[in-house]
Amino acid sequence: MSTSAAGVHAPSAPSASQASRPTVEPNITEPNIPELNVPEPNIPNLVVSAADHPSIQQAIDACASLGGGTVTVPEGVWHTGPLHLKSRIRLNVEAGARVEFSADREDYLPPVFTRWEGLECWNYSPLVYARDCEDVALTGEGELVGHGEAWWDWKRTQAAGSNALYDMAAAGVPVDDRVFGTEEAALRPSFVQFIGCRRVLIEGVTVLDGPQWTLHPVYCDDVVVRGVTVRTAGPNTDGLNPDSCANVLIERCSFDTGDDCIAVNAGMNEDGWRVGRPCENIVIRDCAMTGGHAAIAIGSAVSGGIGNVHVHDCTMRGVMRGVRVKSMRGRGGYVSDLTFERLSIRDVDTVALDVNMFYDTTTVEPKSAAPTDLERVAFRDIDIAGAPLGICLKGLPERPLEGIVLDDIRCAADDGMTCTDVEGLAVRDVACTHAADTTATTTEQER
Repeated sequence: MSTSAAGVHAPSAPSASQASRPTVEPNITEPNIPELNVPEPNIPNLVVSAADHPSIQQAIDACASLGGGTVTVPEGVWHTGPLHLKSRIRLNVEAGARVEFSADREDYLPPVFTRWEGLECWNYSPLVYARDCEDVALTGEGELVGHGEAWWDWKRTQAAGSNALYDMAAAGVPVDDRVFGTEEAALRPSFVQFIGCRRVLIEGVTVLDGPQWTLHPVYCDDVVVRGVTVRTAGPNTDGLNPDSCANVLIERCSFDTGDDCIAVNAGMNEDGWRVGRPCENIVIRDCAMTGGHAAIAIGSAVSGGIGNVHVHDCTMRGVMRGVRVKSMRGRGGYVSDLTFERLSIRDVDTVALDVNMFYDTTTVEPKSAAPTDLERVAFRDIDIAGAPLGICLKGLPERPLEGIVLDDIRCAADDGMTCTDVEGLAVRDVACTHAADTTATTTEQER
């Protein structure tokens, strides 16, 4: 187990064959994770088949005009442009149904109100979109196919558009004047976005290769994502991004993604501060993650604040990082009360558990140096095997990490742990097995 030298508020590094004894803060305040009770949508009993209408969207509109209900998409291949859901509507994609979304970008205009990487604007419509709805659901055993490859090349040309949007946000330009939706701006839409909705359910469907973020609830209350399969390959194709939402349950889902599998966000920089809406009361359980940059990411868009997140009983395989809590100077905001427990992490490319306030990859460079407050983060009962580095804790010199608990962690990695600018670190029963099969173990009883 090794510890970096500069600015350390943690013990010096022992050799691989020595038992490490990090400083323990016995009075550390543990995370406070409340019970989560998430109501599901209440959908009327009416059933409308898309087969009885010229298009899926016309079936949705017809069902909504009758007071709402379930719109079924039967077995077969269905071609469509963007689908805009409405209150009290369930879109149920039945087993054997394959919904193929248009690859023509013009089909996703006129622009709609959205949040693009933490910044509000008007942009191309998401492929499935609902705004300011109540009791809305996307369910079934069928497939949604986004043909994201038609959009992915914009990753190389989006810098001018993303910088223009950030400059508008930082300057306080009204949101209604931040209108994009052009090839020159090259801002790709999310695949499924519910924005400003209450009582949302996404269940059972398989979602394949969208333009950018895949499942993206924004400003929503009471969200359930259950039994969903996400498979993506393109740039920035995160699996699921709860964004300034409250009361979110994510369970029994499977992710194999081109970016983070699940990333919890709350707005970016000045625009995140202006909106001031945290992402809080999040439970992630019984999920499987492979591929991508991180299995679970908190941030880096934390400017509105992230709190009360409980991740448990998940498996992570072949990802770049297991758990990644990330921010950088300029984000501000806070991260607090996170608990990660009963996780199995295998074969990561870089770090298994990473808490890092020096995040060095961002779409736009912040205009300020506002640090993020981070406190009360616990990792418990975690099994790590196959990583260059098991645990990385890296705060800022001007804002050290506070209140981190490492408890009952079994780590087989090339290097065990590195800490920089950390205060209030509690280490209990952490065993790190090194490449030479020597073990560094620390238990509370040894102190």
